[in-house]
Amino acid sequence: MSGKSKKMVSVDLGRTDYKTAWDLQKKLVELRYKNEIPDVLLFTEHNPVITMGRAGTSGNLLCSPEELKMRNVELYEIERGGDVTFHGPGQLVIYPVLDLNRHGRDLHRYLRNLEKTIIMVLKEYGIEATIKEGLTGVWADNHKLAAIGVAVSRWIAYHGAALNVNTDLDYFGLITPCGITEYPVGSMKSALGHEVAINDVKNRVESSFADIFDYVIEPADSLDSIIPEPARCDQ
Repeated sequence: MSGKSKKMVSVDLGRTDYKTAWDLQKKLVELRYKNEIPDVLLFTEHNPVITMGRAGTSGNLLCSPEELKMRNVELYEIERGGDVTFHGPGQLVIYPVLDLNRHGRDLHRYLRNLEKTIIMVLKEYGIEATIKEGLTGVWADNHKLAAIGVAVSRWIAYHGAALNVNTDLDYFGLITPCGITEYPVGSMKSALGHEVAINDVKNRVESSFADIFDYVIEPADSLDSIIPEPARCDQ
């Protein structure tokens, strides 16, 4: 019998446009604040998009609106912490929507535990990953494999982490990722020399997240099973 004290539901959204997942997170934050849903762990891959966090500066966007349009890359300014980053196919994006009151209202510890979750997963693939003092994210061989940026509303956390699994790293040439110039971006594929099954990575992230954050996680086929029907009708 599990000794874990907290319950969570996980849902794989598949491939999504960024705004669809962003709007969904904000709805879930409101429902979680009202205690109408449990903590939720969302997984997705986004269609190509660049997001600018609260610390973002226009100088870290290295391309014109015309080039973005030509390459079918969307651009959004959003409320998460951090600077500019890219999301796209082959990247596993992890969005925990959870009540930080259950985690000591400690945002710093929450960020460190997200990093630990990714580091644990990478170790299972033989990738020795680390953090860097003063920076948020996960590195292997001085290449940034995972970016982390969160937002908090009334102590409900959302946004999360993005792990480059088989991501086309050429897209990162459109930006100065997270405003960091001294370390390049990498992926699990570039570190290992071959593609990695992203669904397997997702399952390992879910397991590691449960261990690090002390959850029992129950996978669900869709959010319909946990969202109250009146709120579901607004989707």
